[in-house]
Amino acid sequence: MYIIVVGAGKVGSHLTKFLLSEGHEVLLIEKEKSKAPELSTQFQESFLEGNGSRVSVLREAGANRANVLVAVTGADEENLVVCQVAKSVFKCPRTIARVNNPDNESLFSALGVDATVSATRLIDSLIEEQVEADDMVIPLVTLPGDVEIIEVDLSPTSGMVGRKVRDIRFPEGAHFIAMIRKEEVIVPKLEIMFEKGDKVLVLVKKEAEQMLREMF
Repeated sequence: MYIIVVGAGKVGSHLTKFLLSEGHEVLLIEKEKSKAPELSTQFQESFLEGNGSRVSVLREAGANRANVLVAVTGADEENLVVCQVAKSVFKCPRTIARVNNPDNESLFSALGVDATVSATRLIDSLIEEQVEADDMVIPLVTLPGDVEIIEVDLSPTSGMVGRKVRDIRFPEGAHFIAMIRKEEVIVPKLEIMFEKGDKVLVLVKKEAEQMLREMF
């Protein structure tokens, strides 16, 4: 399957790595010139510098033969345009867009985007849903006030390294979501052991963020 990913932020980069590891043909597009050298080194022939909302760039990317196009930039309007160009000009069978403002989801759907992903909506659903606690770290509960997802890289000197999830007591207001290890997403089972280089994702209230970072 040939997949085009537009937007090389954390979401786009991690998604590209994962899709490549699954054996797909993938091309990551990023318009910020300052990011190009690093991305080119990291992804080599799977990277293209350019504005993914432009017909010429998508043509160079081979959008006419893409099975899926995923637009995950930080701007809703850009993601919408990218998907519309892919659909109308290149007849891409399936388009998926990141939606930063959940109020825009209905607009994206009405304008022909096949699927949308809203981090805000996802977080809300995770908070509202009671997760079974048999083998998980903790059930997610409704948190008052502002919440956000943070990502912490574990250094070799981190006190978390070598300890199991069950032995870690997270600060009040912080809820362990998952970890990324060598491009693999790992569900937070109680017996999982933290290793150096792990990227730990935590849903946290803003007032608890500093305490959480000090813990790591």
